[in-house]
Parts: sequence; C-alpha cells; structure tokens
Amino acid sequence: MWKAVVDAHTAEILGVALLGHEAGEALTTVQTAMLAGLPYTALRDMVITHPTITEGLNLLFAAVPD
Repeated sequence: MWKAVVDAHTAEILGVALLGHEAGEALTTVQTAMLAGLPYTALRDMVITHPTITEGLNLLFAAVPD
C-alpha cells in the first residue's frame, strides 16, 4: 500500500505512507524531493532504474489527478 498527500495548489508532496517490502528504498527518493520542494510531477516523470521498488513512484504519482 502506497499513499501520498499532494498540495493541490503547489503540487508539492506533503507526505507519503509506503508499506511493503523494501519501501524504505523509495522513501529516501521522496524525502529528497520533499526537501528540495519539487512538485510530485518530478517523481512521476523521472526515469528510474529498473528493476527497483522505487519505480513504483512513477505509478503512485501518475494516479494524482491534474
């Protein structure tokens, strides 16, 4: 289960809950984006190494309505 809270006005990631095998691997990527003030679209659109759990970030943030 992965969930994210995104500010509708700024597109910044306000928080995430990642539950699953190796979720900690992806958490560091989200934390870096949050500290940098990047919009969720930066993670949605980035090319992520395959195969890794972090690839799931593309799918998670693709589900955010524009």
